[in-house]
Amino acid sequence: MATSMDGELSDIQLACFNLGDKLFAVDIMRIREIILPQKLSNLPRSSELLDGVINLRGNVIPVMNMRRRFSMPVDPSGSAGKLLIVSLAKQMLALRVDDVMEVISVPVRDIKPPILLSSDVGMEFIVGVCLSNERVFMILNVDALLEPCDLPLS
Repeated sequence: MATSMDGELSDIQLACFNLGDKLFAVDIMRIREIILPQKLSNLPRSSELLDGVINLRGNVIPVMNMRRRFSMPVDPSGSAGKLLIVSLAKQMLALRVDDVMEVISVPVRDIKPPILLSSDVGMEFIVGVCLSNERVFMILNVDALLEPCDLPLS
């Protein structure tokens, strides 16, 4: 992140990933690490969004299938994808994505609000849209991805 002379945030770094042909980005400050998928442990009750949990150096982390979160079909390539380990307010969450592409730096002033159409599944999880190299990236609000009701542990 870069700040201007008056202390205002001027640039934000975003980690970009894809789900099929859809492009997304997450604030790099929210990402702990990016790893290859690991052996999953099943949850006590099934979940539509969570594939299970992983043990990452002693931390039990739920794994959210981002294709399911956005009501997308299973990846036809059968690729295992990647896991983005992100920090939420009270826990960590692994986001299963097709591939992590790059890190971009975007001027905050160039981030536009999302266009909210009632028929677009998942737009409630988008905080903004940005352009980089003629591509449009939807910026995720990682805090909105996991609701308490999504966890089958209760």
